[in-house]
Amino acid sequence: MQNYIIIFLIFLNLIIFYYYKRKKIKFFFLNLLFKSLIKSVELYEVHKIFLPNKNVIKFKFPTEDVVIKSFITDKSFKIAGQTTEYEAWILSCIAKFSKNIFEFGTCSGKTTTLFALNSSQDSKIYTITLRPDDITNISFNKSDTKVAIRNAINESIYNQFIFNNMSVQNKINLIFEDSTKFDESKLVNSIDLIFIDGGHNYTCVKSDSEKAFKMIKKGGYIFWHDYNVIKKSCKDVVKYIHEISETKKIFHIKNTSLCYYKKID
Repeated sequence: MQNYIIIFLIFLNLIIFYYYKRKKIKFFFLNLLFKSLIKSVELYEVHKIFLPNKNVIKFKFPTEDVVIKSFITDKSFKIAGQTTEYEAWILSCIAKFSKNIFEFGTCSGKTTTLFALNSSQDSKIYTITLRPDDITNISFNKSDTKVAIRNAINESIYNQFIFNNMSVQNKINLIFEDSTKFDESKLVNSIDLIFIDGGHNYTCVKSDSEKAFKMIKKGGYIFWHDYNVIKKSCKDVVKYIHEISETKKIFHIKNTSLCYYKKID
């Protein structure tokens, strides 16, 4: 009888442990499954500016190249669809060396503003989004998840943005349009940095990415946000990145939900 009680208690503890740690357990096994598809790299492998200062390499102090202009939005503002501060810093650092920047998915304009603040004075930033009233005209596929559709609606509520009335606003070209209908032909091979963080349904991710591959110039970077293998709203982002990684060298940046591609030729 005592043995049965011990077995029962062990089994009960395993159930309790799984209940509270199920996300981490799922993440661990999914990472094992997908790690061969998308290689995770250290930040310094993305760009040389992230290498530590040679004079104090013992402590891995940063160089001046990665000092940026930034801001914090109060949590009470409830701004939708934001990058983490770490991810925003990475993108801002790359923007410092980018003359032409294109963003799929403006949302509140946080990343757009950071691009404008940290890029050179003569840089141009293009950002595309939907007007709040346009979301009703968007047709979704049956395969699109309800979470992705809900997020698309929540992130298209803005008709004013963080960069409005800022001195850097003149660098920003705001495009109100369905990105799947956007004509990228005038920007082919001209963009240094592209950030894809618009609609997370498969059709939109695929369309935005295919346009990005045409627009990016040699030496330029494409970044995708929300590469998260356990988050339902990111399901189609993950699906597309896994598919395209069969023909393109896509890398994941450790400790982020960012994946990137660098055009070498």
